[in-house]
Amino acid sequence: MPLICIDCRYIGPRPSGIAKVVQALVNHAPSLAPDLDFLLLKHPRATDRLTTAENVREVVVKAAANSPTTMWWLPFAVDLSQVDLFHATFNIMPAGLRMPCVTTVHDIMWLTNPEWCNARYSSAIERPFYQHGINRALRRSAAIATVSEASKREICEFASLAADRVKVTPLGVAKECRKVAVDPRRLARLGLPPERRFVLTVGQHVPYKNHEGAVEIFAEAAASLSDVDLVFVQRINRQPDELKQLAEQLGVGKRLHFLPSVDQDDLTMLYSAATALLHPSFCEGFGLPLAEAMACGCPVVTSDVSAMAEVVGDAGLMANPHDPSGMASALRTVLTVPGVRAALQDKGPQRAAAMNWERFAAGNVELYREAMQ
Repeated sequence: MPLICIDCRYIGPRPSGIAKVVQALVNHAPSLAPDLDFLLLKHPRATDRLTTAENVREVVVKAAANSPTTMWWLPFAVDLSQVDLFHATFNIMPAGLRMPCVTTVHDIMWLTNPEWCNARYSSAIERPFYQHGINRALRRSAAIATVSEASKREICEFASLAADRVKVTPLGVAKECRKVAVDPRRLARLGLPPERRFVLTVGQHVPYKNHEGAVEIFAEAAASLSDVDLVFVQRINRQPDELKQLAEQLGVGKRLHFLPSVDQDDLTMLYSAATALLHPSFCEGFGLPLAEAMACGCPVVTSDVSAMAEVVGDAGLMANPHDPSGMASALRTVLTVPGVRAALQDKGPQRAAAMNWERFAAGNVELYREAMQ
């Protein structure tokens, strides 16, 4: 049987949106394609099996996902000689592949707006690294999967030669994301006062997420609403000291709470407990927190650009992320007008119900078959 290799190294100790996307592939693709065999490349700290499907073999790769080894020498780090198709799941396409490659390009911010991206080490290193890998993917991939029509438009405008190879495979929402009862004791264990309302912002602390903007928006929207706090759930990247200083300057310093990455159960409870999700990103490939919040009945206030409008539709309020006052007005409406909040609480789960991980995996399996023809 044909052998499909899926790079699953984002599934590991550090939570991320891409990890959830890859896990959905692992959960559904093998059962959707019993006539195919799968080889899954694992993170060294992913000690448990990723799946119990019989048509799957798993192998640990010691090199990090976004590493020089992945970029230039992956076929020397793991035996890919029997692989009929390789699925690169995190934007960059490895060099030296002798088989067709499907690359999932979630977004092309490194090419269009690198200043929005993470500068974990230095832009002098990271920018050319990611730009090289993404450009290779756009030039050489047999097929390019992306996660929204907005990302497809960006890709086709940037690289017209790739246009006929791009297919949208929209993301899903985990069944665990649903409205749940809020346990005040769990909130207290997370450091949140159970008696206070809060606005939730979820995502890694990098420029495109616009967390500075979130502080400004909250400060303006809730200036006279002293019973509301702002809670960040951030992947660990930059320290939040600058956000704390900004909040102090704007008079809301005591109303900010910072949580590290939390598990899915706690995140689902936070979505269920929050008065609103504030998601003022400048760009998103898809924006999983939007879908997850809607599934939990949490009203969404987000940006009217990139993929956000596509994901939220009429189930949230939107404004220009470069206009903090406009976004603050939308957030204040949710905080102060019960009828608007109730309507969004009803619309959100209905909107999220159409987002299906099995359909996402089926779209990728279809791409595999086309690319091997």
